[in-house]
Amino acid sequence: MSDLTDVGLIRVRKRTLSVETIYHEFGPPAEQPVRLGSAIAVIANPFAGQYVEDLTEFMTALRPLGASLAQELIDALGGSDQVQAYGKASIVGINGELEHGAVWHEAGGWAMREALGDPKAMVPSAKAVANPGYRMMVPLGHIHAAYVRSHYNVTEVGVQDAPRPNEILFALVMADNGRIHSRLGGLAAGDIAAHDGLR
Repeated sequence: MSDLTDVGLIRVRKRTLSVETIYHEFGPPAEQPVRLGSAIAVIANPFAGQYVEDLTEFMTALRPLGASLAQELIDALGGSDQVQAYGKASIVGINGELEHGAVWHEAGGWAMREALGDPKAMVPSAKAVANPGYRMMVPLGHIHAAYVRSHYNVTEVGVQDAPRPNEILFALVMADNGRIHSRLGGLAAGDIAAHDGLR
């Protein structure tokens, strides 16, 4: 992991990496458990307490952090060929605005897609302005086709002391399979066609 703790507009206070393993939910243990992971960075918000019209420099400056978090999470799940679902999130401290978290759509989402070989499906997203310790349920969807029903899922992200009022928490989430015991039909992952990204 490269040192991205203090690079221009980006000042990282802490990072977390978490992998949850699910074996069953009342039904029989699955042959292959489902792993859901999150990689989080908490950074100083360079625009806290002020309105800045152009946020593109900040968005661009975040790209290396997005790439670093994506690769860290991919490695934790065993490689890019293991990842089947993804999502992203941002939580802005109360001295910031929602748009400060929206920069993650490109900086985090595109970085994650690039690290996974440019899958076609949109990256589900969530964002909020909140106090430290706020927990967010982040949606996940299949990386190659948005309508693969078995891979609609959520995972929780949050850090006990973040984001402080002048901080932003950025998160990427991934899973190596769909929901455990998924059985509600729809487009199956094994039936995805080459250009099914949005259906």
